[in-house]
Amino acid sequence: MPARATRVLVVDDEPNICALLSATLRLVDFDVRVASGGFEALTAAEDFAPDLVVLDVMLPDLDGFQVARRLRAGGKAGVPVLFLTAKDAVEDRISGLTVGADDYVTKPFSLEEVVLRIRAILRRSHAADSDPGLLRYADVELDEDAHEVRRAGRLVDLSPTEFKLLRYLLVNAGRVVSKAQILDRVWSYDFGGDGRIVESYVYYLRKKIDARGPALIHTVRGVGYALRLPREQE
Repeated sequence: MPARATRVLVVDDEPNICALLSATLRLVDFDVRVASGGFEALTAAEDFAPDLVVLDVMLPDLDGFQVARRLRAGGKAGVPVLFLTAKDAVEDRISGLTVGADDYVTKPFSLEEVVLRIRAILRRSHAADSDPGLLRYADVELDEDAHEVRRAGRLVDLSPTEFKLLRYLLVNAGRVVSKAQILDRVWSYDFGGDGRIVESYVYYLRKKIDARGPALIHTVRGVGYALRLPREQE
């Protein structure tokens, strides 16, 4: 039997955007469902069981952040979300990260860019890793087989991209890695060299990981980031 086509749920209240996105995605062999509002999107997510959601931030009933929160709370925590937003502000990106966004596209966008980002997210979400097992540093444990992260024994809920970012930092624990290296290894393409997406994900990963104990994720100004113990504990 042929493999099932990857399912993408497109949520936007602008009919022209929905029509263009759905037609483009179908041309490259995605199975597409469209919703024009937040409540309709939640129903479609249950019925359609998407592999990825393309979600506009500004919707007429529930906004995109509220929709993402309900998806995460309703058993869809593993479904990647690509936000469409008319605003290119770090604050909006941080708001999205708090509800598990995996990427952003700012309007107006090119259809080719959306397809590339969807494919990159799906690669990150579904790629099988060649070195299975546990990664540990201090009291942080990442289980690649179970796709779980714990700090001091307590489960930490991470989005697929946050998980991959933490894994990269764990593999390089004690070393400083640059934004360019993180973009290359975590995102598979360079976002046009825009390091702000790295800053946003590091910001929120810190809030989740470092809230459970001494700070482990450190900024090395002008260079990048390092996962290491505070100096007084080294």
